[in-house]
Amino acid sequence: MEGLKKGIEERLEELNIQLPVLVDIKMPFESGVISGNTVFLSGQTPRVNGAQKYTGTVGADISIEEAQEAARICTLNLLAALKGIIGDLNKVKRIIKMDGYVAATSDFKEHPAVINAASDLLHDIFGKEKGHARKAVGMASLPGGAPVEIEMIVEI
Repeated sequence: MEGLKKGIEERLEELNIQLPVLVDIKMPFESGVISGNTVFLSGQTPRVNGAQKYTGTVGADISIEEAQEAARICTLNLLAALKGIIGDLNKVKRIIKMDGYVAATSDFKEHPAVINAASDLLHDIFGKEKGHARKAVGMASLPGGAPVEIEMIVEI
C-alpha cells in the first residue's frame, strides 16, 4: 500500500495539482458519507476559498472553457472532500460514477464537453483504466449561481 500512496502523491505532484483546503460553508449535510466500501460525495461547485470562482449560465455569460475550468475545480474540491473523509486517496479503488450538472441556456447542447474536463482530470490522476460511469445534464440554475456542480460515488 505504501508504494501506491507514494505513486498517487507523485502523480499529483507531476500534474502540479494541490488539493484545496475546503472552507466549511455551514450546510446541514455532510460532504460525503461512507456506506460499506462506497463513499457517496455531496455535490461540489467551483468554490475557491469559500467563494464561487465562476457564476452564471453557460451559453449566456460563461464560456465552455470557463465552465470546463469550473468542472476541474469541482473535481478537485470533491477529491479534497474525499481525502478528508477517508484520510488517504490511495484507498480509492475507483470512481464508480460522476454526475455533472451544468447551468445552461435552453439552446446549449455541449454539456458533455463541459463535464469531460472533470473526467479527463480523474483519468490523469487515477488512470483511464479505472474509468467511471457518468451523466452530464443541463439545469436552469445551480446553488450560489454556480455554472457547474459535480457529485461522485467512489469505491474504497
